[in-house]
Amino acid sequence: MRIIVLGAGAIGSFYGAKLSKLNDVLLVGKTEHVEKINKSGLRVIGLDNNIYRLKAETKIDEIGDESLILLTTKVQDSRAAITGIKKLLKKDTIIMCLQNGLYSENIVRRIIGKKCMVLRAVTNFGAIFLKPGVVSYTAYSYTSIEKNPKSNEIAENFSRCGLNAHVSNNIKHDVWKKLVLNCMLNPVTAILKIENSGICDARLNPLKRLISDECRMVAEREGIKFDFDFVEKANKDFRYSRNVSSMQQDLIKGKKTEIDHLNGAVAELGKKLGVMCPVNEALAEIISHLEEKRDNSAYIGNNFGILSPNPYSNAAICLCYSG
Repeated sequence: MRIIVLGAGAIGSFYGAKLSKLNDVLLVGKTEHVEKINKSGLRVIGLDNNIYRLKAETKIDEIGDESLILLTTKVQDSRAAITGIKKLLKKDTIIMCLQNGLYSENIVRRIIGKKCMVLRAVTNFGAIFLKPGVVSYTAYSYTSIEKNPKSNEIAENFSRCGLNAHVSNNIKHDVWKKLVLNCMLNPVTAILKIENSGICDARLNPLKRLISDECRMVAEREGIKFDFDFVEKANKDFRYSRNVSSMQQDLIKGKKTEIDHLNGAVAELGKKLGVMCPVNEALAEIISHLEEKRDNSAYIGNNFGILSPNPYSNAAICLCYSG
């Protein structure tokens, strides 16, 4: 299979490395990362320890027949990434949006119209971009792919490459499930400067409850219901996670986060549907403030202590009692 990974950050590089075992893969990323990969290969450490030899470029000049484009950019970068390749798309091209965020695939569909097929996918694999040419594989999980006549072939290919893929019977449900967990995990770990396992601290349960309850109410207005407790699930799923959330990674690097497509998107959709989400809205405001600081070079400290003292802890904890 011809696969172009558009957005070779942590997850994109990890998926590209794994998929290169059985496929013709091209990674598209930033200059320094691309140069390192072309010179020395892509090194994956952590749960894997290998150097993968695959092609890397800073832009796409052409798209071959029957190519799969794996879109792994940040959601806010989707428009620029897809607009840049729109003229190269073919009728048999498939774009698969492997991203965070609420309905991120709709951004792509609005840009390309009916030029080619667009699918949504969800993953909980964990990866950290350490430096150009090197990523850390931190958490094994799954890949859930939107149902389509081509989806079984893609899922089988991904699974043979170690990416534990399946075709979803309800991708919208899968998107919301990950979204709610992300709305708890990402902003709280980023504000408190903790590893993902820190979210399991019992003192954060009231805050997680407020976040997830707001999300559930909005999801229900969208026809999505859940038969499990999100706080319990988060405490179980992240108990042993040594991963650093993507939002915290972005703040460390002084980058814009995906907060507008997570908690911010829930709050915005909630307003349209008549559901107020003050806690998610407040978290979005706090993260936006941290983005504006643009000085988080010493962001991680105290060896990821469960609740490291920092100037934003009180703001986060106070949200537990904000209503």
